[in-house]
Amino acid sequence: VQLQASGGGSVQAGGSLRLSCVASGSIRNINPMGWYRQAPGKQREWVATITSGGNTNYANSVKGRFTISRDNAKNTVPLQMNSLRPEDTAVYYCFGQDSRFHWGQGTLVTVSS
Repeated sequence: VQLQASGGGSVQAGGSLRLSCVASGSIRNINPMGWYRQAPGKQREWVATITSGGNTNYANSVKGRFTISRDNAKNTVPLQMNSLRPEDTAVYYCFGQDSRFHWGQGTLVTVSS
């Protein structure tokens, strides 16, 4: 399966963005799915994960501000990002794991102060 991330852009601090990860095939058996991000000059870090049963986990840095969901009918995994901060600036990558690990290409999020 191929993953396509979109929805990035530029926003001021306090604003919101909604990222989307669309899979080329069914995501019903892809467990878990989620998002990582990589800020300039930093290592890639985990952001959020959702299981096929809908259980979610978040990095402490985004808990309470970001919400991950999944729509198995549309094969999408959105990431709603609210109360954005300059430190959220990064390239965001979606991922999914079945028999192997799948990465989507990144989408850039820039948050200005």
